[in-house]
Amino acid sequence: MPATNPDWMPHIVVATIVEREGRFLLVEERIAGELVLNQPAGHWEPGETLVEGAIRETVEESGWDVEPTAFLGIYEWQPQGLAYPFVRFAFIAGALRHHPERVLDTGIERAVWLTYDEVVQQASRLRSPSVLTCIEDYRAGRRYPLSLIRHVAPR
Repeated sequence: MPATNPDWMPHIVVATIVEREGRFLLVEERIAGELVLNQPAGHWEPGETLVEGAIRETVEESGWDVEPTAFLGIYEWQPQGLAYPFVRFAFIAGALRHHPERVLDTGIERAVWLTYDEVVQQASRLRSPSVLTCIEDYRAGRRYPLSLIRHVAPR
């Protein structure tokens, strides 16, 4: 049995996989001085459902309004050198409208649309292995209804 650590705190992340005309919506962001690629993704915030968080993060990071259509899956990743893991709730969403005038989140350089092959060619620039894994799961047809995640409101 693993040792317990009272300070262990996983980071809960919401992400969207958006595909349009054979291209996937990604963002270029600066992390520790390096320009990396990621899906629109970020921390789940207090007061919102996971779906609401995914919608918010997508518009904040890419300038795109999206409509989640399915749940892709839950992805856990423990990066070397960090004391905490990431738990990613990934959603599939359709692109609705772009807001090119919108100022993107701090650290986000721009949104880009890349083909699967272009993402694979730039695998060394991906923020985490979850980025490509999510795209591959999407391409393999993985889909779950949004109702899989139940938001339990106070009674």
